[in-house]
Amino acid sequence: MAELSQAEVRVLESIDDEALVRDLVEAIRVPSVTGSDAESDLQHRGAEALRELGFEVDSWKFDLDELFAHPDFPGIEAERHEGYGVVGTLGGSAAGNPALVMQGHVDVVPTGDVDKWIDRDPWSGAVRGGVILGRGACDMKAGAAANMAVARALAVSGVILERGFGLHSVVSEEDGGLGAFATMLRGHRAEAAVLSEPTSGRLVVANAGALTFELRVAGRAAHGSTRLEGRSAFEAFLPVHAALLELERERNAESDPLFTTTSLPYPISVGTVRTGDWASSVPDLLIAQGRLGVRLDEAPADARAACEAAIARASLNDPWLRDHPVEVNWRGGQFASGRIDGAHPFIDEVAAAIAAVEGREAERAAAPYGSDLRLYAGLGGIPTLHYGPGDVRFAHAPREQVEIEELLRVTRSLAVLAARTCGAHL
Repeated sequence: MAELSQAEVRVLESIDDEALVRDLVEAIRVPSVTGSDAESDLQHRGAEALRELGFEVDSWKFDLDELFAHPDFPGIEAERHEGYGVVGTLGGSAAGNPALVMQGHVDVVPTGDVDKWIDRDPWSGAVRGGVILGRGACDMKAGAAANMAVARALAVSGVILERGFGLHSVVSEEDGGLGAFATMLRGHRAEAAVLSEPTSGRLVVANAGALTFELRVAGRAAHGSTRLEGRSAFEAFLPVHAALLELERERNAESDPLFTTTSLPYPISVGTVRTGDWASSVPDLLIAQGRLGVRLDEAPADARAACEAAIARASLNDPWLRDHPVEVNWRGGQFASGRIDGAHPFIDEVAAAIAAVEGREAERAAAPYGSDLRLYAGLGGIPTLHYGPGDVRFAHAPREQVEIEELLRVTRSLAVLAARTCGAHL
C-alpha cells in the first residue's frame, strides 16, 4: 500500500468490516424489487442510518405525477405507486456542493425461477467460502453497502472534511433511473460522482444506452386445421426478428476502443414474446418487447429511427407486412449513453486512490449497459464514473454473488478517494 496521509489512515482504520458484511447480508434479505414497498423500506432505513451518523439528510417522497409529466422523464417498466429519495451530506461548507458524491441504487430485478438458485432462496444473503449470495449481492447492494461503510468511517473517524461528502441512495435504477432523475431535479449536485456499480476492478468511464421497445405484429385468425386461411402473427414476426439481428450486426461493426471486454457493446435483445390464445387457432397478434443498445454519444432519437427504418425495410420485402405494418412503441426505460470526459482529472484521482490501496493500475473501460451515469453527467452536469465491487456477469443471474475480499478492497479504495477529494485532515 502506497504512503497515505494520517487522515487517510484514520479513515481506513475506522472501516468496520463486520458491519459492512452484515449490512450487505441484511440488505439482500429485503426483497426490494423495483417498484415494491420493500424498495421504500430500504430507503427509510438508509436515511435513518445517515441521520444517526450525523449527516444532514434530505429524504423526500416523489411527486410521481410531476415526474411522469416532465419532458425528460426517463421511463419506467415496473408499476409504481410511490418512491423516495435519500441524500446525506457531511462536512464542508453548507453553501457549496459536495466535492464528492457516492451513489447507489437499492432496487433489484425479479428473481426468475427460484429452482435455478443454488439454495432456492434468492433472498438468503448466505455467506459461503468468502462469497455472499443472493439477489442484489452484485447489482448493486454490495456497492450501496460500500458507500455506507465509507460514510460511517468518515463520520466516526474524527477527521475534518474541508469539502463536503455526499451519499445518494436511489430507487428505480433498474427500470429507467427515476430515482436519479428525481435527485437531479431536486437540485442535488456535486463536483464529481462515483456510482459504485459492479465493475470487475475496472474504471468504467462510459457506458452505452438501452431503449426498451414494444413491437405489435398483426396476423389473421383461423382454425388451426385451415391455417392457410389465416396468417400466423408468429410467422410474420420472423422476418422482423431477422432484421433486428442484421441491424445489431451493422451497429456493432465498429465500436469505441473503450469496450475492451465485449465484442457486442450494443446488443439488441428480444426479451418477451407473447402470441396466441388457443393451441388450435392461428394467432392474430404477437407482442414482442426488448431492448435496443444505444451507441456512445448517439442521440436516442437516432437509435430509435435506425431501428424503425430496419423494421420498415423488412416489411416492404414481405407481402403480409407490407399491408400490415408493424407497430413500434418505445415504452419502459429509455437509457441514453453517457461518459465522462476522458481528460477529466477526476479519472486520475480515482485511479490514484485505487493504486494507493490496491497496488495496481485500474483499466479504463466502457460498459455495454445503461445506468444512472447519463443522468448525473447529462442532466446534472456532474463528472461521473463507475467503480464498485462485483462482476457484472453475476448480475441479474441465479448465481448472483460478490466476493467479500473484493467488497472490502473496493470499499477501502473508495474511502481513500473520499478522504482525499474532500480534504480530510486531523
